[in-house]
Amino acid sequence: MTLLVGAFAQRYHLGAAVKKTLAETVGAWRDYPANVMPLPHPSWRNTGWLKRNPWFETDLLPELRRRVSSALR
Repeated sequence: MTLLVGAFAQRYHLGAAVKKTLAETVGAWRDYPANVMPLPHPSWRNTGWLKRNPWFETDLLPELRRRVSSALR
């Protein structure tokens, strides 16, 4: 599993598949291979981003937890 944390990692690893904004790239997480998960940087500065993108906690985080749990088994 490859966690692409932040815009720099996403641009480096996704290349042309990266979207225009971080929110668009992370929001398109279903479009990337199952072993790749784009994520925002875990910074206190992203509190506003998380509030503007509630789908991150409701849709992406449960799937991330499932994938990490599966990878650790």
